[in-house]
Amino acid sequence: MPLTRLAAAAAPPLFVLLWSTGFIGARYGLPYVEPLTFLALRMALVVPVMGAIALATRARWPSGAEIGHSLAAGAMVHGVYLGGVFIAIDQGIPAGISALIPGLQPILTSTIANRCMGEPVTAEQWLGLVLGLAGVVLVLHDRGIVLSGSPLGWAASLMSLCGITLGTLYQKRHCGSIDWRAGNTVQYAGAGLMFALAAFCFETRVVRWSGELIFALLWLVFILSIAAVALMYWLIRRSAATQFASLFYLVPSVTALIAFLVFGERLDALSVGGMGLCAVGVLLASRSAARRRTDPPARRGGDD
Repeated sequence: MPLTRLAAAAAPPLFVLLWSTGFIGARYGLPYVEPLTFLALRMALVVPVMGAIALATRARWPSGAEIGHSLAAGAMVHGVYLGGVFIAIDQGIPAGISALIPGLQPILTSTIANRCMGEPVTAEQWLGLVLGLAGVVLVLHDRGIVLSGSPLGWAASLMSLCGITLGTLYQKRHCGSIDWRAGNTVQYAGAGLMFALAAFCFETRVVRWSGELIFALLWLVFILSIAAVALMYWLIRRSAATQFASLFYLVPSVTALIAFLVFGERLDALSVGGMGLCAVGVLLASRSAARRRTDPPARRGGDD
């Protein structure tokens, strides 16, 4: 049907746009609240909404063991990753860069992580790693970008990369059979508890309520944590894995463009070129990893 084809064509760019606004929403709300408190509030709102969706759609709830796996994955994918991103932005890291660093996750997964698990790494994957690192160097050649963030901010950005990498590996291994609606409810609940405890230990938990903060909070809850995640799973069901993964190559550039339009965050031509080089590196690493998963065992042996 024409409407179905239109929806299928519009979904990928819409997903990229929505996912990119997650970094913008953080930047928009953080002047009024500390990062971990912000995330604790976000999870406190999203858990009952996602739980209601799971109940209304009669999603299968995870077993005891699956709940444990969901909590572990959520601690990394939402807790460490989101916590790192929000702390980085709060500490002055530009929104585009805060999207770029964890966006290198496919490179880290397909090279270093696979190597540590005893899987051979192809030349194409190593090339992707080199190009990705070269792209980061180009992006960070601007001393102004480096000095815009504190050492804590840069450490948090690297932490977000580690969180999304380890969380993705864990989720693929242990959470593949869990219904995404119920599983995400459990993940959000666990991450929310993490954020609340961390905010109690390290932050003042003072919230300066404003229209901007309320808008950012509602956007992150309903548009990011609910709509964008639902769209992501819809795309995963309808697309090849490599086709869907390629959408994430565009997120840092789109984030940087929106941050320029909304906040005036600027990247020079060399930094923009570095972001493009990172995208090429991620593409090479992801494509090689996907090809190895689909190749028959005999061919894999010959290629290695």
